Amino acid sequence: MSVSLQKGQTVSLSKAGGPALTKVRMGLGWDAVKKRGLFGARKTQDIDLDASCLLFDRGGALVDQVWFRQLRSAGGAVQHTGDNVTGAGEGDDESIIVDLPALPTTVQTLVFVVNSFTGQSFAQVENAYCRLVNEVNGAELARYDLSGSGPHTAQVMCKVARDRDGWAMTAIGAKGTGRTFRDLLPVVAGHL
Repeated sequence: MSVSLQKGQTVSLSKAGGPALTKVRMGLGWDAVKKRGLFGARKTQDIDLDASCLLFDRGGALVDQVWFRQLRSAGGAVQHTGDNVTGAGEGDDESIIVDLPALPTTVQTLVFVVNSFTGQSFAQVENAYCRLVNEVNGAELARYDLSGSGPHTAQVMCKVARDRDGWAMTAIGAKGTGRTFRDLLPVVAGHL
């Protein structure tokens, strides 16, 4: 059963007595707002949002990153499935798969961010979301709505962090600017 998260809300990804979560997929989906063209016709535009996963150690140091220019983490535990440059189509437009047991024990937190590589603001994006899916059985675990127009071109979507019971997901929703994850690092630092 999926949990719809609100900004700042955390949900445990561990079930008492249940099997341990092993492989998850963070899916990002979005649509471009249709613009009115000549004579009231609606035109679609391409918007290139990019999902990235940042891996941090217990001290908050960035130890690895997965994004459209580096599709795999150093050990292969995190893998980006490819860059969607338009947002066209149904369902998840970009996905990042994480093999939780294969993560180095030094990795404490995974932070998922989204950037508008082409520079359009979120005022031009609708139906944006991120969702965490159990990759083993396809069940959606949690979803966070990213829509909300504004002049920002990037967002810190959420983090998945180790806790005493396993893993927990926190919806962050912090807005920022920038074309790649590097531009968001100062914003991310405040949420580790």
